[in-house]
Amino acid sequence: MSVTRYLCVGVGLLLALGAIFAPWLAPYDPIATSILEKLKPPVFVEGFDGTHWLGTDQLGRDLLSRCLHGMRVSVGIAIMGLLASSVLGTVAGLVAGLVGGWVDRLVMMVADIFIAVPFLLLVLVGIALFGSDIPVLIALIGLARWETYARIVRGQVLQVREQPYIEVSRLFGASETWIAFRHVLPNISSTLLVLLTLNFPSILLLESSLSFLGLGVQPPTASLGRMVGDGRDHLILSWWVAVVPATVILLITFVVQLLGDWLRDLLDVRLTE
Repeated sequence: MSVTRYLCVGVGLLLALGAIFAPWLAPYDPIATSILEKLKPPVFVEGFDGTHWLGTDQLGRDLLSRCLHGMRVSVGIAIMGLLASSVLGTVAGLVAGLVGGWVDRLVMMVADIFIAVPFLLLVLVGIALFGSDIPVLIALIGLARWETYARIVRGQVLQVREQPYIEVSRLFGASETWIAFRHVLPNISSTLLVLLTLNFPSILLLESSLSFLGLGVQPPTASLGRMVGDGRDHLILSWWVAVVPATVILLITFVVQLLGDWLRDLLDVRLTE
């Protein structure tokens, strides 16, 4: 593993620990306001007074504390939505590939419809109908990119199911469910793992975009996208209000993307000697 990958793993661990232990690491209450301390500069800007290391926002809330809690919320929603999407797409791909026939055509037709319709439009309709509570956001984000998993898993299943050991299993009376979980899933697990890591940044950016537009996590709960949205009116004089949470989003997506590329190279047998 190169130095860059070691560095990415280290940064990723620090971010993960910060999100997990945010209630204990945050130096201030993330929703506590103090107008007398509003827009205080961070440590890397002239005027730092030694109290708030990443500065404060327009309501005097500590940005370091809000970033830690915001990571917890944003990454948590993204992970839950990603897992829901991957499970939905994997099950659909397995069913389509193993059953075939009209079931295969139906699943692929639904996947094509999801590809054709702008996903943001579906999310906006869902939010208008069901609100923007966190469970609703997780459910809506869970519909993102499921068709990608379905198509890739279906293609992998069509390749695996023609292998001799699958035919032998059928001859011995194995059910399609047994074949799916005993033979097919272990053979495509590396593909799914790489796909999960490569899709995570886009899911996180989707959640951040919804919060930035005011359609995601609602105040006073801290969310990275919401923090960027709150700071867009202060970019000229107090730019750190938006730049600090935006930098955290950039770090998370960059680290996960690099780790995904590394996993793809590691698990691709064509790249091994």
